[in-house]
Amino acid sequence: MSESVSQAITRKSASNLALAFVLLPPARRAAMSALYAFCREVDDVTDEDAVAVAERRRGLAAWREDLRRACEGGEPRFPVNRELQPFIRTYGLPFDLFNEILAGCEMDLDRTRYPDWPQLELYCHRVASAVGLLSIRIFGCRHPRSAEYAEALGRAFQLTNILRDVHDDAARGRVYLPETELARFGVPAEDILAGRYSDRFRALAESVAARARDYYRQAAVALPAEDRRALIAAELMGAVYWRLLDRLTARGFDVFTGPRARVSRATKLFLVCRTWWRLRIGPFVPNYGPA
Repeated sequence: MSESVSQAITRKSASNLALAFVLLPPARRAAMSALYAFCREVDDVTDEDAVAVAERRRGLAAWREDLRRACEGGEPRFPVNRELQPFIRTYGLPFDLFNEILAGCEMDLDRTRYPDWPQLELYCHRVASAVGLLSIRIFGCRHPRSAEYAEALGRAFQLTNILRDVHDDAARGRVYLPETELARFGVPAEDILAGRYSDRFRALAESVAARARDYYRQAAVALPAEDRRALIAAELMGAVYWRLLDRLTARGFDVFTGPRARVSRATKLFLVCRTWWRLRIGPFVPNYGPA
């Protein structure tokens, strides 16, 4: 059987999210590949810095129109949306959540700074938690608290990503860390843009990491027992991202020098096996935290 467009995009990405699909049954894995490919495609539209902002905005509008067509039973033009359409029907994926993701992409076109936590958390909800809220439908979750779990874990992931990518984002003129926090810790945005590491930056990053860890804990508490097996892929992602946050902590959040923080392939393989064991054979132990 030939590889679908979505599968090709997922395979080439080599992301932590794509890794988690290995624990899913084939039908749900195909659905998650299609969802991931949609997210990857619209993110790529946003990140094309060589293209004028107005043109990128039109590109996102085209994706919104085409996705609405897919959700309403029409014939979408984009290959990824055509592959996504049957899963929209099968799993009841609502247009409103896809629209949240697109609105998050548009925030990246509208601003390069975030004034405070409420604005950054809105961004995290749109670009990460909304993906999680779609994912739990594909996973087959039934308990209402799975939505709380997805919301918290999505925010934890995005804050972890923001900490890892501070230097890369600064190279594109972006500073996601809230301006209120920069002021509180005495870190000028210019220092981040110039790649200057300091004790003040470390204290700022530690504060953001503490907030991320609190979201991981919220997710662990919200995880409903009856949906544990359904959420095996999300739990694997939680374990990988928690380890990534540990790596950042161990280097004092110096993201300006040396190689980019990452979780090794061997560690990921260990986490795949550990997650499968904990959720399939037991006894259950939270998949992120000190253990």
